[in-house]
Amino acid sequence: MTTRTRRRPDAAGRRALALYRSASGGDRLHVRVRWFSAPFPPVAQALPATGRVLEIGCGHGLFSAYAALSAPGRDMLGVDIDADKIDVATAAARGVPRLAFARAPDGAVPAGPWDAVVFVDVLYLLGADQQRALLTEAVQALAPGGRVVVKEMGTQPAWKVRWNTFQETVSVKLLRITEGSSFDFVDPRTMAEWLTRLGLDVELRRLDARRVHPHHLVVARRPVEGQ
Repeated sequence: MTTRTRRRPDAAGRRALALYRSASGGDRLHVRVRWFSAPFPPVAQALPATGRVLEIGCGHGLFSAYAALSAPGRDMLGVDIDADKIDVATAAARGVPRLAFARAPDGAVPAGPWDAVVFVDVLYLLGADQQRALLTEAVQALAPGGRVVVKEMGTQPAWKVRWNTFQETVSVKLLRITEGSSFDFVDPRTMAEWLTRLGLDVELRRLDARRVHPHHLVVARRPVEGQ
């Protein structure tokens, strides 16, 4: 299934972007480009409306801020290995209830239980084996009925993959906007297989209608015993 997603910020999106008004010009530009290039609303909608939600690899914190503002019942924690980005996120989040950021220097999943663990365009910076290991760790940290939500780039169609690979080469290897030295885009169906083998019920959705990037969403739910 392919879902068409809006680009213009909704009310929560406008509030999230406004949090960065005191940030540097480069950081403000980065989060604005991030909003218009990534389909945040359907990713946030895949999260539970209440409970403890962890974003791994949150960067400047825009998605975590949006997720917190779009559903005030969520307790959002964003973690990242990049201390400078966490500083930007923390400054932006001042005054926003139930939203916090922390540096995770070892890249490990903070202790749960979590009602949801979400990854938004970050797993590709790891090798496939590392991606699988981190997803396994996230599943192990879930509360009963919890879910893992992954927004990543798919491996089809080829022209979108070529464009995305070019863009990421510039961002990761030339401009150093993103931490990392290489990238590995795993087929979403492969991720779904990994998560299914861990006992989760998995749904796949394409989010790339009328977009130049091959956005895919993987939503994996842990069944509740007795249901």
